[in-house]
Amino acid sequence: MKNKVYPRPHDKQIVYLKDVITKPNIEVGDYTIYNDFVHDPCDFEKNNVLYHYPVNGDKLKIGKFCSIACGAKFLFTSGNHSMQSLSTYTFPLFFDEWDLDAKNICAAWDNKGDTIIGNDVWIGYEAVIMPGVKIGDGAIIGTHAVVTKDVPPYTIVGGVPAKPIRKRFDDATIEKLEALRWWDWNEKKIKRNISAIQSGDLAALERAE
Repeated sequence: MKNKVYPRPHDKQIVYLKDVITKPNIEVGDYTIYNDFVHDPCDFEKNNVLYHYPVNGDKLKIGKFCSIACGAKFLFTSGNHSMQSLSTYTFPLFFDEWDLDAKNICAAWDNKGDTIIGNDVWIGYEAVIMPGVKIGDGAIIGTHAVVTKDVPPYTIVGGVPAKPIRKRFDDATIEKLEALRWWDWNEKKIKRNISAIQSGDLAALERAE
C-alpha cells in the first residue's frame, strides 16, 4: 500500500496517515488511519501534533494498523516548562532578552523523549497523549483520556489522568499475539487470515501460512 491517501474513495474524512505526513520526526506505519470530521484529516501534523519543534529532536512514532479518532492530540516536550528550576518561566527560550546562550534553549523544558505508539492501537475521540508516553500494541485509549504514563500492550485505559480499566485478553493470549505480530505479515497473508483475526481464532493464526 503506497501513496493512497484515502482508504475509501468517496470518504474524505479518513486518511492513511503515513501518506499525509511530511515531517521527518514523525514516523507512521502502514494502514494506520486518522478520521477527522471537523478539520481536513490531511492537516494532522498541524492540528494534532502540538509543540513538536525540531530543536528538541524528539519523535512521534506510530505503528501499523492503528486507528486514531477525531481530535486526538499528541503533546510534545517543547510545550512543557522545566520543573527542575526554581521557576517554571522559560528563560532559555528567550535567550536574546536575557543574554543567554542560544545553544541551551532546550533547558526551558524537561525532555521526555520520543512518544511511541505500538501497532493495532485504537486512540479514542479527543484523547490526549502526553510527551514521552509509550503505548503498547493492541491498547485502547478511551475518549477524552489524558495519557500521562506508559500503557501496557492490550490494555484499555480511560480517564484524567488515564488509568487501566482492564486487559483485553488474558496474559497467555497477549503473549501469543505479541509473538505472532500479525501486523508485520505481508498483505496476501493478512488477507487470507482476516476472518481468523476478526473472529479471534488464535489457533488458526498460529497455523497461518
